[in-house]
Amino acid sequence: MNHWLIKSEPVKYSWEKFEKEGKAAWDGVRNYAARNNLRSMKKGDLALFYHSNEGLEIVGIAKVVKESYQDPTTEEAAWLAVDFQPFKKLKKSVTLPQVKADKILKDMELVRLSRLSVSVVTKVQFDRVLELGGM
Repeated sequence: MNHWLIKSEPVKYSWEKFEKEGKAAWDGVRNYAARNNLRSMKKGDLALFYHSNEGLEIVGIAKVVKESYQDPTTEEAAWLAVDFQPFKKLKKSVTLPQVKADKILKDMELVRLSRLSVSVVTKVQFDRVLELGGM
C-alpha cells in the first residue's frame, strides 16, 4: 500500500463536505507531477486530507476507491481523476507548523513542494501524522 497527501481548500471542498457526500472524484488537477501521483494510486491506498490556504492542517484520511481514469472536467487525455471515500477523521488536526517542526515530517513533499496538490507520503511520515493526530 502506498500513502499520499491530497489538498483541498476548505472553502471549496472541506473534509466535512467530503464526509457528508461519502465519496468524491479528485478531478481538476492540472500539474504533471500531481497527475503522475494520481496515476500511481491503487485501490485501497490511503491519503492524508489537507486543508490548504485556510486552516493549513491535515484533518483526515481518505481511501482510494477507484483508480485513475479520464478527468471528466476536461476532454484533454493528459488529465486524470481518482475516486476517494472518507476513511477516518483525525482525533486532532495536524497543523503545518507542527509538520515543519517535526524531525520526521519536516522533509515531507507538503513542505518541500508546497504547491503540489497531490503528493507522496512515506509510511514513516504517514504513521507519524497519525500519531500526532491522536490515532
